[in-house]
Amino acid sequence: MRRILIAFVACCLGVAAASAAWAQPAVKPQPKPAGQPPAQRAVAPALTPGALAAAWDAGHVSWPVPPLVRHADVEAKLADVKRGDSDFFQLEEIGRSVEGRSINHIWFGSGPLHVLLWSQMHGDEPTATAALFDIFEYVRRHRSEPAVARMLQALTIDVVPMLNPDGAERSQRRNAQGIDINRDALRMQSPEGRALKALRDRLKAPVGFNLHNQGWRTEAGKTGQPATISLLSVAFDEARTESPGRLLTKRICAVIRDALEPLAPGRVARYDDEFEERAYGDNMTKWGTSTVLIETGAWPAADPDPYLVRLNFVAILSALDSLASGRVAQADKRRYESLPVNQSTLFYAIVRNGTVAPGTGVAPFAADVGIVASRSVRVAGSERTIRQTARIDDLGDLHNSGAMESIDATGLVVAPLWSPSLKAGDVVTLPDWSAQRAARVVAQGEAAELVLLRLQGSAYVVERVVRY
Repeated sequence: MRRILIAFVACCLGVAAASAAWAQPAVKPQPKPAGQPPAQRAVAPALTPGALAAAWDAGHVSWPVPPLVRHADVEAKLADVKRGDSDFFQLEEIGRSVEGRSINHIWFGSGPLHVLLWSQMHGDEPTATAALFDIFEYVRRHRSEPAVARMLQALTIDVVPMLNPDGAERSQRRNAQGIDINRDALRMQSPEGRALKALRDRLKAPVGFNLHNQGWRTEAGKTGQPATISLLSVAFDEARTESPGRLLTKRICAVIRDALEPLAPGRVARYDDEFEERAYGDNMTKWGTSTVLIETGAWPAADPDPYLVRLNFVAILSALDSLASGRVAQADKRRYESLPVNQSTLFYAIVRNGTVAPGTGVAPFAADVGIVASRSVRVAGSERTIRQTARIDDLGDLHNSGAMESIDATGLVVAPLWSPSLKAGDVVTLPDWSAQRAARVVAQGEAAELVLLRLQGSAYVVERVVRY
């Protein structure tokens, strides 16, 4: 194991000191008696995506709706993790937020290679935070199994589960100063950013994972599929130089792609690798912690969170396993480089090929209706509720646009939902809006509340109500 790590660091990371620190005196092999087979070293099998997904399904402990999680919830869960196995997990406070909330560092494993993961640098990006607690539970339960034992012997895994607790409390991107922490790596005016930098300097972790969420409009290239997970081997200069560290992170991204594609086919993409001199990921790589960015996007389901948390769980553990085993050195960087690049063009839904009666008084016309959706958290005192809203973003010819849901309205009239009581199967008369504009209309920026109607004699039958 130590020889694997030495070769791995020397070849992939170029950390010269690692070889000196970890190298052991060469031991001359002793001859075997005649007829005795050479000793076979047991090799732990890799953690497979299917097995990891099944383990998450059977034993996850994270919150069902991550956007509703507050700093106090994370603190309580960290205390539970530490209390459940105080020798296995180590926990410390590394700083305080602008408003005095604790920023915590939890770590486990005893290996020579430190791996640093930080989540919720943006307070409203919580998916990976939930997955990290599932990883803690998985490793605790399975630590005697060969692959996990190998990971714990090879790596020390350092985690900051919630870097921006004030932002999380408000469900907002920025901290209480109004600063985007991820653009504060040069001036270091945020106490949260300073705490992360100090931890990095103390650990000198060769590898880091920067864990985020991205908008639901993010598409995997022009495939019509959501970029559910986007990956980035983070650059450290304008030229996007491929140093040994960047080569390593490209290989890690390739490992993650191969792990996730069976679970999310066509929904893994590549984040734009333009260098951002103020960003933490770019500077972490410059400072010596070669960084992988994982951005979590949308999943086409009414309740997307379980799917998204599970994918993060599989992605992170697959990457850690590949580092521990040295398997990452055989990964093909082209698997990362060939990923489709993020596009911000995806619709939540498109109603296609309908005849739009907009309710504005103009005559009906043929058009597609493009709908976008987002979730937001409403904070009222101690109460937090999640709300999904959808609005019409475009009207017209959208045949070359992708959507998480395509609704075929061929032969149907697309009208505003003029009565909230309408339901599929109702027989109705289409209102005359030529004299008076409808209270709801089919227009850009309006709420996506539509009814699809099929002409039947002199009346219409409601085929579907579209409302999110």
